[in-house]
Amino acid sequence: MSDSRQYELLYVVSPVVTEDGVTELHARIEEIVQQLGGTIEQTDNWGRRRLAYEINRHREGTYVLELVNAPGSALSELDRRLRVMDELLRHSIVRVDEDLRKAARAKARREAKNPTTKSSGSTSEPAAIQPSEKTDNVSSPGAAVEPPASTTEVQE
Repeated sequence: MSDSRQYELLYVVSPVVTEDGVTELHARIEEIVQQLGGTIEQTDNWGRRRLAYEINRHREGTYVLELVNAPGSALSELDRRLRVMDELLRHSIVRVDEDLRKAARAKARREAKNPTTKSSGSTSEPAAIQPSEKTDNVSSPGAAVEPPASTTEVQE
């Protein structure tokens, strides 16, 4: 399959690496992705955070999230190259275009099933009809019937 798909690449950089080192690492990863026929759409540096558990005697790491557009065949090579980088503690590559497509399809189905209106005051249900006062010379089948008196009211 040579068509391009969208992936999330999340990697954790060792706390020993400085901010300049993280920038250089990002440039190296971007170069690898471009060599493999892909592009990086977005990079989000989450900064230094505490790890959930200790990895290689490190309790902190710099998290970086990237959105990558690349063919599926390029990901195995990218994964192999990321595994041999000593600066990375962990990395994860997840395909997200399928999830985004499923979410859009579910949203469209939900909107088709339950159409909503833009204005909050109007609803699709008919308005409730209020009982009207007796009118002159107008008789309707429902107007002649009086509601039964409740047991708590005193009739005079």
